Amino acid sequence: MLKIYKTSSVEKKIKKIKKITADSWINLTSPTTEEIEKVVEKTKVDKDLILKMLDVEELPRIEQGENATLVVIDTPYLEEGEVSHIYSTYPLGIIITNNNYLITVSPKKVNILNDFIKNNVKDFRTAKKIRFLIQILLKTSNYYQRALKQVNLDIEKKEAVLKKSTENEDLLDLLEIEKTLVYFITSLKANDLVLEKLSKGTILPLYEGDLDLLEDAIIENKQAIEMSGIYRDILSSITDTYATVVSNNLNNVMKFLAGATIVLSIPTMISSFMGMNVPLGDFATMGTAFIQLLVISTILSIVIAIILKKKNML
Repeated sequence: MLKIYKTSSVEKKIKKIKKITADSWINLTSPTTEEIEKVVEKTKVDKDLILKMLDVEELPRIEQGENATLVVIDTPYLEEGEVSHIYSTYPLGIIITNNNYLITVSPKKVNILNDFIKNNVKDFRTAKKIRFLIQILLKTSNYYQRALKQVNLDIEKKEAVLKKSTENEDLLDLLEIEKTLVYFITSLKANDLVLEKLSKGTILPLYEGDLDLLEDAIIENKQAIEMSGIYRDILSSITDTYATVVSNNLNNVMKFLAGATIVLSIPTMISSFMGMNVPLGDFATMGTAFIQLLVISTILSIVIAIILKKKNML
């Protein structure tokens, strides 16, 4: 899908336009071959720079071509799932050409760019390409933080559920959340390297105010890394704790069953002895023999049960 936007110099608001012009923003989302050819023909950008970004496994980096610079970052993407918020990450390529074009390329729709399309970003101009790039980086870091807050809420919800029940499905949901955090940490650290390289000012020129904005993006990204690490540690602790709880509950059940087996074996042993084909003397002819055996068995069972209870086996 190909969409073209440009900021009006009069209203200073972004508008969708039909033709590719200088200082416009070209947004490619899983583009077709015809759309790619159209952009390449108009902007003279290296076609390989665009084609590379259609690979969902593309890693964050900075690549300089003959007439353009490609900046690749990982952005969070909300996946469909049973758990409230399960994320993965997908690459977003920002290409700044030497002939006044900015191209964003992604294999999937990037929600972060909606803030720019809806005019929700302060001091946004499509003509200020370096500033636009840094604003995308800052928005990405902010979006990671918002996503992490939602992930933390999911962890708290699952923790409350696990206090009442330790079903396998609940534990598997925690595993899905942990995968999200692993994706985030890996992508954020890779993005951090890109930000650090840009901050040197040797790859792209940084104008007045750009460096401050870039420093904000670096700080926000590092905070997101820290948050991800903290939440992953909390999640690992919860998982380990409930694995121990499940194991301990199983041990308690087995211990109770072993104790109950011992208690119930007393009457069985006595009745087995009395049922053997051996002479029992006068006891065998007594009318109260059964009651006496029942009383003796009960008393012995109670005594054994008390002993096991004191040893915490019942």
